Parts: sequence; structure tokens; C-alpha cells
Amino acid sequence: MRDRGLIITSVVENSIAGELGIQPGDVLLQVNGREIKDILDYQYLTADENVQLLVQKYNGEHWLLEIEKDYDESLGLAFRNGGWGATRRCGNKCIFCFVDQMPGEMRRTLYIKDDDYRLSFVQGNFITLTNVGAAELERIAQMRMSPLYISVHTTNPALRREIMGNPRAGQIMGQLRYLAEAGIEMHTQVVLCPGINDGPELNRTIGDLGELWPAVRSLAVVPVGLTTSRRGLYNLSTYDRQKARAVLQEVQRWQKVFMTGYQYPLVFASDEFYLLAGEPVPAAEDYGGFPQTENGVGLVRLFLDEWQQLADNLPRRLDTPVHYSLVTGTLAGPVLAPVVAELNRIAGLHLDLHVLENRFFGKTVTVAGLLTGQDLLQGLAGRDLGDRLFIPGVMLRDGDQVFLDDITPGEISSRLNVQVSPVDGPEELVCALGLRQ
Repeated sequence: MRDRGLIITSVVENSIAGELGIQPGDVLLQVNGREIKDILDYQYLTADENVQLLVQKYNGEHWLLEIEKDYDESLGLAFRNGGWGATRRCGNKCIFCFVDQMPGEMRRTLYIKDDDYRLSFVQGNFITLTNVGAAELERIAQMRMSPLYISVHTTNPALRREIMGNPRAGQIMGQLRYLAEAGIEMHTQVVLCPGINDGPELNRTIGDLGELWPAVRSLAVVPVGLTTSRRGLYNLSTYDRQKARAVLQEVQRWQKVFMTGYQYPLVFASDEFYLLAGEPVPAAEDYGGFPQTENGVGLVRLFLDEWQQLADNLPRRLDTPVHYSLVTGTLAGPVLAPVVAELNRIAGLHLDLHVLENRFFGKTVTVAGLLTGQDLLQGLAGRDLGDRLFIPGVMLRDGDQVFLDDITPGEISSRLNVQVSPVDGPEELVCALGLRQ
């Protein structure tokens, strides 16, 4: 049975490690006398001019190696699973968890819930800190894992324990203060549930997090997402126009407070709240540099501004008439409709906008990124789609050319008899339409 450490899978030829005789199958146990837990430890501890390695050879021998190198010179090692080891799983039982609401017939990996502070640092994943103890907080501070992305939801300890179904959830403000004092920057979010953590509770949460500026760099307020697969789960409701407007009023009030005190708005409502409320999204300068676009904050403004820059330079006509289609979800329909109308003023261009209701997750799920291949097949069947169907790139999973239900664009193309092309943003759409080179 081997000691703990990172299993070496490859060694770069003529590298420092290669010249020392380290081989695939060996195990890196320690660097500079410290046990190696993962790739972050390795990168942090080997960023030095003098490095000591403790390596367990494949035959069980232990080698202690002293190395002199340039500060940023690589040792030439690669590790099993990239050196990450096991991903920390989520131990919460949040009343609004989207994974718990997914239909049961989807790919197994989609049901995995991670809550790993390392992935928050490296990939921007949101974490809850409920599985982070004093030792992990110290490691985060020592290794300067900044910024982190943290799901707060509420700063009321009792309410957070209830919302997240975890007795450790009430420690959040102490954890955030520790990280703030250590100089760790944090982007935070609140998933807002009507009648639960909005109203006075949201007011408290925004105020508490605002006191941690400038360590807390942003707070995104996003509405809860509910599917039709909620049998046996907590009874939650969605936001309507009136409730969405109330949330916006609270957010805008706090933005004025923070602009006065910090010259920065700090708290931002997601685009979905503006669209639900039927209100225009703020100007670009009101988004503070767009710190949370991945959370749906400011994407509509970026889209509209990019479109406006392109619209002034579009041709008046096409040499060869074309007929194409564009599909989106119900939330973005009102945003895209005037854009498509303007494009259709170009002589020879016929672009149809198809706004689809989500049948897979339910009509309360309105974002385009959660439309599945089945939604497209059912919603577009029998329609004249022209020669090409443009889909938002967010419909396809990161790194995979498949929809959430594992249907591929090729299958959509074959069954609907139309070429399918993913596009991201106005510029890609305009280029794909042949309106500019």
C-alpha cells in the first residue's frame, strides 16, 4: 500500500525531473518537507529556486532530492487526474437545489454536485463554505486563493441553516470576515426565494456583505429557478412582475448607498429580474465592470451594446436572398425580437425568430441555455426553418457538442432537415448571416 501523494503519470524528456531519474509510476510525497495534497500545493511549493522533493519510487524506495532551479522553471511532472484528486461534493440539502429538480433520465454526471473551494479559485465555481473548516480557511489565506465565488443566500445564521439544510451553514459571516481580513477577494451570490430570503432578509444580507467591502467585490441577486420535477421538495414559488419590481427597488436603493460610500454599486440584480419586471436593463457604466456575467448579470446590456455598434454598419441588401431561423427561450424573446426585426429590414434577408417554451424542465424555466435537444425537436417540428438554424452556443454543454439531454446538433439537423449552427453574441450572428467578413 503506497503512501499518500500525487501519482506521476509522465515526465518531460530532458526536464529536471527526467534528469534526476523520476519516472511514471513514482509518487511525489512531499515538497520542502510538506505533504502534497493536490496540484495547487505542488505549484505553490515548487515556485522557488531551491526545492526539496520526497519521491516514493515504484519499487517502494524513498528518494530525497535537492534541486536548484529558476524560480518559474518547471520540473516537468504530470500527475494522475491532473493532480486534483477527488472533487469535494456538496453536503447541503438546499431547498432550491436545481440538481434535485432534474428529471431522472439524464446523464449521471449531471447529478454530481461539487462544493470545492479549489474549483472556486481555479474555475470560478460558486461554493458554500459549509465543508470548509479552520485548516482549509488557513490554506486559502496562505496560498492566496483569490478571488473566491461564494453562495451566501442569506447572512441570517438560522435562516441559512434552514435554507441549506446544513447545521454548519450558520457560520458564514465568521468565515467571510476571516477571508476578508486575510485579503481574499470574494464575489458572492444570493439565490432569492419569494417570501423566504427576500424583503427584510435581503436587506440584512446586502447590508452585512456591504460592510465587508472591498473584500466582497460583488453580490449578484438571482431568482430561484424551478422545474416541474419538484415532487416531494420544499414548496417554493417563482417571481412575477410585481415581486421582481420590488426586488429591483431594493437593489437600486442599496446601489445608491454604496455609490455614495464606495463609489461602486457592489450589488447587482440578474438580467432575469429586469426582464421579469418589464424594465430596461441598466447602462453599461452601472455594472461596475461586469464582475458576474457568468451569473447572468449584465449579459443583456453587453448584447445590446454590441448589437448597436454592429447595426450602424450593416448592408442594405444581400446579393443572394437567404432564409434562416434563430431559436431562443422565452426570457430572451423580447430582447431578440427588435434585433431580428431590424435585420429583416435588409433586402434579401429573411430571418425567423422562434421563441420556445421549455417542455423538458417546465415552462417556468425560461433561459435559452436550459433548452434541450428535445425542446427543439418538439417545438420546431413542421416549421419552415429555411436553410440554416442558429442556436445560442449556451445551449451546448461546455466542452461538448451536445445538449443537456445528450442530443447532438447533428441529430437536430438530420431530423429537422436544416443545418444547425451555434452562435455566441451579435457579432458571430452577423458574420454567420453573411453581413460582414
